[in-house]
Amino acid sequence: MKQSLQLRIGQSLTMTPQLQQAIKLLQLSSLELQTEIQQTLESNPLLEQEDSLGEITLLDPDGRRDGAGSEDITEVRTVAENISENRAEQQLPDELEIDARWDHIYDNLPTGATSSAGGRDDHRDLFENQAGEQDDLKEHLTWQLDCAHLSETDYAIGQAIIDSIDDSGYLTQPLDDIFDGLASQFPELELDEVQAVLHLVQRFDPVGVAACSPSECMAIQLGQYDPETPHLVKALVLVEKYLEHLAHNDVALLKRRLQASDAELGEIIKLIQTTNPHPGHVISRNHAQYIVPDVYVSRQAGRWKVSINPDNSPRLRVNEGYASLIKRSDSSDQNTYLKDHLQEARWFIKSLQSRNDTLLRVANAIVERQHAFLDYGEEAMQPMVLRDIAEQLEMHESTISRVTTQKYMHTPRGILEFKYFFSSHVSTADGGECSATAIRAIIKKLIAAEKQEKPLSDNKIATLLGDQGINVARRTVAKYREALNIPPSNERKRLF
Repeated sequence: MKQSLQLRIGQSLTMTPQLQQAIKLLQLSSLELQTEIQQTLESNPLLEQEDSLGEITLLDPDGRRDGAGSEDITEVRTVAENISENRAEQQLPDELEIDARWDHIYDNLPTGATSSAGGRDDHRDLFENQAGEQDDLKEHLTWQLDCAHLSETDYAIGQAIIDSIDDSGYLTQPLDDIFDGLASQFPELELDEVQAVLHLVQRFDPVGVAACSPSECMAIQLGQYDPETPHLVKALVLVEKYLEHLAHNDVALLKRRLQASDAELGEIIKLIQTTNPHPGHVISRNHAQYIVPDVYVSRQAGRWKVSINPDNSPRLRVNEGYASLIKRSDSSDQNTYLKDHLQEARWFIKSLQSRNDTLLRVANAIVERQHAFLDYGEEAMQPMVLRDIAEQLEMHESTISRVTTQKYMHTPRGILEFKYFFSSHVSTADGGECSATAIRAIIKKLIAAEKQEKPLSDNKIATLLGDQGINVARRTVAKYREALNIPPSNERKRLF
């Protein structure tokens, strides 16, 4: 084969590093963006975060803040000197009360000053969002196991059972598997011993943990009641044999099998409702996670206004001190290092600004189309798809999809994801369109107003929607109802 050289001319699209970075930042959520910004600040010495209000400001060599007058500095120094003199005259007592606070000892604080320990005025719970180091439920059960004074074998069995309990309080492994895992360590171990320890753990606080099913869990809790409790026997029979029928609200079958009247069945169900099918949740509570909105929507001068959340996008700038060290005529490694990071810092700031601009444009377009929802609620939601916003802003649908994924909008009607405002539509009798979100809201409203003894069927709801000019099939109503986690009519029926 003869080798040869060929010259070809063509055009192709290439994503520059700047574009790749802009797309990456655009699809990040607020938490991911904070992590990305922090990593960039740590890796790039020429990028720094601007000081915000409320942060400590540096004083110049003369002891003056930027823009602060000599009177302000003198006043601050005078207050500091007075505090020092007052505290110098006071002496701490040899013993302090257990609940003593700093301002109980030093009572000459200046007006408006408060101690760091007790000066909070927002009345928030200091332990509201404190997460435990480990699984609280397992620690709670292990502590009770330590107090049970068991033998070495029984303690090992109890620890193996506790390790197999999930956050809801249920046993995740069959008892035979737990026995097989302990058989190698204790060759003379019998299955009856494992069952005995299991029964002990199931009576730990909260009662009902280590159960294999909701039926067993509720039966264990009912077993702790006084045997003379009214309707206890039939309640135990119901949870052990007919719990599934109770979940499906099969009242006729329950009355027939338990030989109970309507009033008696109502008392039995009330007794069962005193139990907790998820006992582990009493101890193990998930760490609270709060959604931080990306934009705020507020009504000003009769119009809806959108603004970027400044906490999600801190202001960054180039470090002028390092930037001034760059010498264009010098080609040393240090100077090349500074030049490269200077360019990266400028790209990052520009990409971050581009992200905010795109986010704000998309949010404004959404609010402009869905202002009726903000004014009147879900029933006024307009049908809208990604293509509508893309055509309005002259962007690609993939860009709109990136912007609306894991981005949240703070509105007077709650914190909502951008994608919440997008929904399909159904044609109306007058030739118009109604969004799926509005239909779900109407269905929810109709079911909330129904009579419990005669709930609305899906067919009846479809008829009521048709009377309002919304033509939907029964199966469509069923699909929207299931999306709202609303059970069918036979399960919603209540006789007592």
